Amino acid sequence: MKIALGSDHGGYALKCDIIQLLEKLGHEYKDFGCYSTESCDYPDFGEAAARAVASGEYDYGIVICTTGIGISIAANKVKGIRCAHCADSLEAEMTRRHNDANMLAIGAGFTGKNLAERMVEVFLSTDFEGGRHARRVNKLNAIQP
Repeated sequence: MKIALGSDHGGYALKCDIIQLLEKLGHEYKDFGCYSTESCDYPDFGEAAARAVASGEYDYGIVICTTGIGISIAANKVKGIRCAHCADSLEAEMTRRHNDANMLAIGAGFTGKNLAERMVEVFLSTDFEGGRHARRVNKLNAIQP
């Protein structure tokens, strides 16, 4: 599985933890930035990771900022992206099952390493259920220009 990553300075340390997890699990990944804790702008990196997923080059994306909110908004501006800001592993599971989310956003200021790792594992291992949920995802996709 190929994963696109992005963070701002507030999510940088947690992204480094997630990179270690992805390596342990044997997933390919690309880090679209940022690359330090120096102050930067989350839209740049949320958009870059989202475009990589939307292009089909990457299967899923994981984006991280202090709250997870801003970077999820940036990712969701890209056509074809369904980025869910999740705060626990049940949300990560359900957004895959019901929303076919292709990106996960995490708030590093509220989510510790262990929970974030569990969320990533669940997100990447959960399949979309389809059925009635496919109709709803199709409606979500139709909203985009």
